[in-house]
Amino acid sequence: MHLNMFKAKIHRATVSHAELHYEGSIAIDGNLLDAAGIREYEQIHAWDIDNGQRFVTYALRAEEGSGIISVNGSAARSVQVGDLIIIAAFAQLDEKELEQFQPTCVYVDANNRITHTNRSIPKQMAAA
Repeated sequence: MHLNMFKAKIHRATVSHAELHYEGSIAIDGNLLDAAGIREYEQIHAWDIDNGQRFVTYALRAEEGSGIISVNGSAARSVQVGDLIIIAAFAQLDEKELEQFQPTCVYVDANNRITHTNRSIPKQMAAA
């Protein structure tokens, strides 16, 4: 059996461009793709923190170090420049692969520069 598992995310990236008439996808700073282990043309999910919109597209490599997060094509209607988004990728893993697997989480600042990475998501605690 294969399970569809969370593979990687770029957390709270700032949308730098929204290009309606550019061929669809999200162009992502190559440094962020490399850090997250997301490949160019890989299917990704994007979730807009500011407006709740969710969409599926694919990753394009933008210039390394540029800070570009450009939501393109019809997905550009789902965001505004300045919105915070989470970009996630998933992978199908078998039971044996699951034993050693840990996702990659890349956290960025307001300029889409990496602040830190993590191999797990902190356990959510009950509110006090």
